Amino acid sequence: MAISETDEDLNRLERDIRQLKIEYEQYFGGGKARPPADTEWRIETVLKRYGDRGAQMNYSQRFRYGNLSQTYARYRDVFHKRAKKREEGSVERHFGAAARAIEAERAAAHSESGKSSSSRMAVTSSELSGRADKFEELYEAFRTALSVSGQSTDRLSRESFQKFLHNKAEQLRGSQGERDVEFVVSVEGGKPRFKARLKS
Repeated sequence: MAISETDEDLNRLERDIRQLKIEYEQYFGGGKARPPADTEWRIETVLKRYGDRGAQMNYSQRFRYGNLSQTYARYRDVFHKRAKKREEGSVERHFGAAARAIEAERAAAHSESGKSSSSRMAVTSSELSGRADKFEELYEAFRTALSVSGQSTDRLSRESFQKFLHNKAEQLRGSQGERDVEFVVSVEGGKPRFKARLKS
């Protein structure tokens, strides 16, 4: 299946965010004289373009866009604070300092309660049984959550995911018959999360 222009742009955006992290680490480590303003400009241009046309994206694209924009916002805040400290002469000048700052920021973000709705999706088993598009949305959301978290999706297929959902629902229901099960996919603290629970 041919990849869409939007997916191409999101792929490029993801690469640019990774590149920004590398370039800032080089800057803080003394390998670059200036911060990577050009890379930041490219990222912000794409984020603004798709922020203005969010309604034109499908669910998985909006989910991915939301996670990439959150990741960039975290990186930008951490990097700009460190850049300011560096200019004031109060920062460690060695490689990896930015990476540790990012990890600290991720840990803080993980402990926050209010997560953006763009990185969470919930579907019930009754919806899945009645609408194929709901399964497709949940499957794509899970693939995207793995992808934006840096995990491989090579072994994930629609068939294996469908079997996993069925087994999880049966396990939760036990002897309680055909109770509805809610499946929730989210990204929290930069990591994919999958939860299943019986509906009351």
